[in-house]
Amino acid sequence: MKFNKLAFTCATALLLNSCFALAEIKVGVSLSTTGPGAALGIPEKNAIAMLPTKIGDETVTYIVLDDATDPSAATKNARKLVDEDKVDVIIGSSVTPTTIAIAEVANETKTPNIAVAPANLPPEKNAWVFRTPQHNNIMASALVDHMKANNVKTLGFIGFADAYGEDWLSALKKPLEAAGIKLDPIERYARTDTSVTGQVLKLTSAKPDAILVVGSGSPAGLPQTSLVERGYKGQIYQTHAAASPAFFKVAGKAAEGVIMPIGPVVVVDQIAADHPSKAEGEKLVKAYNAKYGDASFTSFAGHAHDAFKLLEAATPIALKTAKPGTPEFRQALRDALEASKEVVGVHGVYNMTPDDHFGLDQRGRVLVKVVDGKYQLIK
Repeated sequence: MKFNKLAFTCATALLLNSCFALAEIKVGVSLSTTGPGAALGIPEKNAIAMLPTKIGDETVTYIVLDDATDPSAATKNARKLVDEDKVDVIIGSSVTPTTIAIAEVANETKTPNIAVAPANLPPEKNAWVFRTPQHNNIMASALVDHMKANNVKTLGFIGFADAYGEDWLSALKKPLEAAGIKLDPIERYARTDTSVTGQVLKLTSAKPDAILVVGSGSPAGLPQTSLVERGYKGQIYQTHAAASPAFFKVAGKAAEGVIMPIGPVVVVDQIAADHPSKAEGEKLVKAYNAKYGDASFTSFAGHAHDAFKLLEAATPIALKTAKPGTPEFRQALRDALEASKEVVGVHGVYNMTPDDHFGLDQRGRVLVKVVDGKYQLIK
């Protein structure tokens, strides 16, 4: 009696739930490659283009869309990726407002979402959304520790008038209270504003010991230059979202002396040799700069890279349960992402739990100071 040996082997394996490695994994990507968030979205898109097209024996296909830093466009992208392209997971978006928009679709359709912006969500909106950037609480505490050590008693604030700015205000509240630092005045601006003169006048008139600018990319440079031009002499802090060539292009020499918390990959040549992200970070920075130009790497490319590291670790576990392209696989992938343990990325080591879908601890942050236009590690 003759029979097809391959078919028999696969059929037998199916009975053992191990022949699911024949289907394509579809990864939908929505990033802000145009609009105010382009300084974040472009390096993220660049990093996506460098990702492997295999996880084990699985073929991975990336479908990349631009949401133009527009939450409405991000929603449309997410729905297209889920309804038309039938993706198994969504990566994106680049800024907090567009990330929140995608999260709505992810939760509604039960599609895993690995965001590359640090969007905070209420528990009922959090189940299907994971993030690769550091939680703002981790970054805020690093800044406040530095402020306290340097005798800062009053802190001024100027930040985006959106979810990113509000998240930072929330993250600052407890550590500032504990450190005895007064937060006042509080000013806001839009990502598309071309002037912040009124806000800066209020800040400089109040004469706080330090000022925190909460922006991203090139828009983060606007308050920086305005404060320096108005003669502010106190310490200016920025957030990790400002760590990009676009910020330096706008701020120029006004960026000198600014202090910000960033992921270790940004100063991978300065962190300790035994840091868990050292080897992975060096490899990525070298490959990225070789492909896109010397010194072109930014932390945002690292967030996209780490999204793949989480997916790479979770996929083999999910494949034991179901086949890509099915609701069962998406559920299994979500569960595997939530159970991620000691996944080494370039921004740190990820340990997800049901209550923590960021997963990074203090190994995922360092403080730097801008000296001669370059990042100098503080600690």
